[in-house]
Order: sequence, then C-alpha cells, then structure tokens
Amino acid sequence: MNSQFRRALRYMWRIPLLVWHAAVDLPITILLMAEPWGEMTIGGVRLGHRAVRWWSRTLMRIYGLEVRAKGAQLPDPVLFVANHVSWTDIVVLHSTRMMGFVAKREIAGWPLVGWMAKKGQTIFHQRGSQESLGDVLLQMVERLREGHSVGAFPEGGTRDGRELGPFHARLFYASVEANVAVQPVALCYGAGGDAQTIVAFARRESFAQNFWRLLGEPARTVDVIYLAPILPGEADGRRRIAELARERIDTALHGS
Repeated sequence: MNSQFRRALRYMWRIPLLVWHAAVDLPITILLMAEPWGEMTIGGVRLGHRAVRWWSRTLMRIYGLEVRAKGAQLPDPVLFVANHVSWTDIVVLHSTRMMGFVAKREIAGWPLVGWMAKKGQTIFHQRGSQESLGDVLLQMVERLREGHSVGAFPEGGTRDGRELGPFHARLFYASVEANVAVQPVALCYGAGGDAQTIVAFARRESFAQNFWRLLGEPARTVDVIYLAPILPGEADGRRRIAELARERIDTALHGS
C-alpha cells in the first residue's frame, strides 16, 4: 500500500469527522462556554474551560495528533511561553490548559481555529505595528493582574521547525509588570521531535494548504512539556527572563 493511497484513506474518514466537529461539536462547545454554564466549576475548573480543552483535544485527535502533557503546570496567573511551529500550537496548548493567547491578527480569520481563538480570550497583535504591540502588552498585564494566564510565542512567528529562533524580550514586560511567573513550554511533535519540520509551514505554504496537508498525515504524538518556571525576582530584567526561557525550551527540544 503506497503512501498516497494511505493518505487518501485518512482523508476519507477524517473529513467526515472534521465536518461533524465543526457542525455539531462546535455549537455544543459554544453552549457550554456561555453563561451561566461556562462559569460553573467541576473539580475546580470552569465548565467553559473544560469545553475548550475537550474541543481542542478532539480536533487534534481528528488530525491524528495524540497530545501528551508533561511536567507540573503552575496555577493561574502565569505567562506561558512556547516555541512556535504551526497553527496547531494554540490548539495543542488549549487541549492541556486554558490560557488567553497573544497571536497575529490574521489568525482571527482562519476557519475553526480563528473562531476558537476569539472565544479563547486571544489578544490579537498586528505584526510590525509598535502601537499594536504596546496595546497588547497593556492587555497582557491587565489579564495577568486579574488572575488569568496568558500564552505567547516569543519568537514572533513560525519557522521551518529546524531551529528555535531568538525570543523577543519586550514580550516579557508583562510578567515583570504584573509580577507573575513565566513558565516555558516545549512543543515537541513526533518521537524526539522528528515531525517538527513536517508540521511546520512549508515554504510559501498558506494556512489552508497546511490545514489540508496535515489532515492527511499519519498519526503521531505531540508532547507538551511544562518546564521549570522562572519565578518573580529569579532573573534580572525581561531580557534575562527571555534568555532563560529560550534556554530551557531549547534544552528540552534538542538536549543541548
């Protein structure tokens, strides 16, 4: 059985599941997120948050991605920072923990993912706009001070999956100003990260093309590794916090 035939078979059963997830599961998720049900707690976790995690985990299962959360997660409020591989990153993280993300404004228009990002308390940023970044940082500080966690990708964008880019220190202003911990998170696709380049956007590949291509990929795991946090006062300034966060993620991904 050749690879193209196997891919066609995956599309045959995954496409109906994806349609069901969008047409049936999504309205159920909306209902569970709405008041008053969304504010109800089960086991100390809001029902609305559980609904987002369930919807996100199910979407990743349709794509053949088994999400495995590892490490101890700090309680709210926390600034979570992760390496950025593809559009799946937000969904993968949401399947393990509810957090409002900082993401590029284009994501708001993406099918399924964009809608859930809006409902998931995402703060949208217009890349290249210093005015937008300033507003984003203020919103991050406000969210953290209110007791909510925020997730961000300090690389500023996706890469080809081969290496970890530099972390922008300005993003960590929010954790310093709100006096909260930063917890680095390593996203590792496939065994030992061997699928990072597969999940990542190919050169000139659009969201729609990546969305469709990944739907036909073989099943694999994705490890969400919550690493040792950087506590308030542990590092001197946001630049050092950025360096420590990058070092810990890089070590978890490459063992260096």
